Amino acid sequence: MKEVEPHLVHLIALDRCKLDEGVFVEKAGKEFAVFQLSNPPGVYVIDNACPHANGNLSAGDVKGSVVTCPWHAWKFHVTSGKSAQGSVACVKSYAVEIRDNDVYVKL
Repeated sequence: MKEVEPHLVHLIALDRCKLDEGVFVEKAGKEFAVFQLSNPPGVYVIDNACPHANGNLSAGDVKGSVVTCPWHAWKFHVTSGKSAQGSVACVKSYAVEIRDNDVYVKL
């Protein structure tokens, strides 16, 4: 695991991120879902586990900036981790930095 700063952890090379799809990454004892979106453009990282039943959010269907959990169809904004269905459910969202074609998150 590359570590640039104590709070900045290397996740994945940017070219391994598919546009408008999720990628599963496990680092620093955590599971992340990494998304490179076309609209809004950017790279976003959230916890991979859906709070309902731990569904794999990185494998979910992405429409715009919303990912749908493949297990029970709960929806989350990839950009913030907030529910797209008006519920109080949410997943943790992480600040992202791109350095030299690599994706890093602040923990």
